[in-house]
Amino acid sequence: MGPRWKGKGSEAKALADPMSKIVSQLQSSLVQSDCHGLLSGCSVLLEVETAQTELLNHACFGRPIVTAENDKQWFQLGMEEAFYLCYYLKCLKIVDEERCTKSNEELWDYMKSKRDTFPDFFKAYSHLRKKNWVVRAGSQYGVDFVAYRHHPALVHSEYAILVLSSGDGGAKGRLRVWSDFQCTLRLCGSVAKTLLVLNIHKNGNGADSPSCLETYSIEERTITRWSPEQCREDGKIVEKKTK
Repeated sequence: MGPRWKGKGSEAKALADPMSKIVSQLQSSLVQSDCHGLLSGCSVLLEVETAQTELLNHACFGRPIVTAENDKQWFQLGMEEAFYLCYYLKCLKIVDEERCTKSNEELWDYMKSKRDTFPDFFKAYSHLRKKNWVVRAGSQYGVDFVAYRHHPALVHSEYAILVLSSGDGGAKGRLRVWSDFQCTLRLCGSVAKTLLVLNIHKNGNGADSPSCLETYSIEERTITRWSPEQCREDGKIVEKKTK
């Protein structure tokens, strides 16, 4: 389907300021300030300086929380976002309510206890983030994530993403019957997004620690609807392959 840029000059702005550069700037800033996040239910609260607020917004990590403080800003990070900053970028430390720093293994166990699909979702999230896609929650579109080529202010999301696991027949049993595909594809088509299914292969490994992520593999599949009306030639229906 291709990117749908928002306004004239948006593509040029994105090319001039790539997401990899923005994330690197955020990483350096958080490391220098020895930033700590606070565990709070299924999210992590992060207090940052004004300059870091701009970087977090540009890199699309978390969502700002409105407070009465003018010199400080609070951000709410999702579990995948927080663990990505902590585990892969190594620029964030996370503490509990008693201000004790949690190890990667402790965070992993905590987040699994909050959502049993966390290992699969985090593998999918980190897979896309490493490729410099901006990844946001996709619940409003009936999917797990949506992926943007750059900042949402510059471009519309391109992919609607479902995360499935080959080990359990698909997370929550989705896409197991043809009607599931039809409903999801119709919804994606109505909002001009391509359905991307990320199938997580655990390759016989469990999820006891974050090191298991290195043994997981991902199968990517884009799925589109086949429309016979668009594939007619001389009154005959010709074959069209779908991915």
